[in-house]
Amino acid sequence: MSGSPALAAVGSAGLRAAMLEGWDAVAPAWGDHADYIDQRAAGLTAALLDASRLGPGERVLELACGTGGAGIAAAARVAPSGEVVLSDVSGQMVAIAAARASAAGVPNVRARRIDAEDIDEPEGSFDAVLCREGLMFTVEPARAIAQIHRVLRPGGRVAAAVWGPPAANPWMRLVLETIAAELAAPPAPPGAPGPFSLADADRLGALFNRAGFAQVAVREHPVDLRSPSVDDWFSRTAELAPPLARRMPSLPGERLQAIIDRLAERAQPYLSADGLVLPGLSLLVTGSKPA
Repeated sequence: MSGSPALAAVGSAGLRAAMLEGWDAVAPAWGDHADYIDQRAAGLTAALLDASRLGPGERVLELACGTGGAGIAAAARVAPSGEVVLSDVSGQMVAIAAARASAAGVPNVRARRIDAEDIDEPEGSFDAVLCREGLMFTVEPARAIAQIHRVLRPGGRVAAAVWGPPAANPWMRLVLETIAAELAAPPAPPGAPGPFSLADADRLGALFNRAGFAQVAVREHPVDLRSPSVDDWFSRTAELAPPLARRMPSLPGERLQAIIDRLAERAQPYLSADGLVLPGLSLLVTGSKPA
């Protein structure tokens, strides 16, 4: 539990249950915005797939798949005889991912509920594991990375992306800071899962090295956010982030408007003729299981 007394007091099981409840709750919104999510992350997805060096006939596991965009894209690279398993700890997300794959006419995928920290698959059963922006939400990342190592065959590859430092991600940082300031909310305890919990590139690489991966590399990849307005940016972010989705609907209208007004002031440097252009930065980590 990253050595945090606050997290230890909550307990791993309790925190995992709360995280699962949160992701199930926002799954419908993720389904509504699935195309937007995939479009924004298209460059990152391509980088993940290129880094994992997928080829025809390979078996791939996508962890924390959300609505399945990265895994569905991977299916074309391993077709026709390869297979992609779309998985997420949220059964609601898995159902959406399966429906999207079916609607897209992608036959070589199957979807199932899998906890990244306890992967219910045999040892050495995958050629590659992908995880796009999900690893930072695991309660014990080291445990999840060890599980990834276990289910890869010798020579198998991992490619995962997490959000980089808050300073490089104002699209999320400004929202979190503005809400915290307006509501006088306490900061998250050190070690808590969240968007920036794995934002230290050195620590991220060390976690994969300690799990036994070879040729570990971490590099930066830009993932900017474009939005027509502050209202659109805030409302979409609040719908997709579990803590915000729980909190925002209960706020009085004047408090909500105060948050939006303050956010609009802070967003001025990112205004363009086409709306908002907010920088984002992901860390892309790759490695292989020794043969």
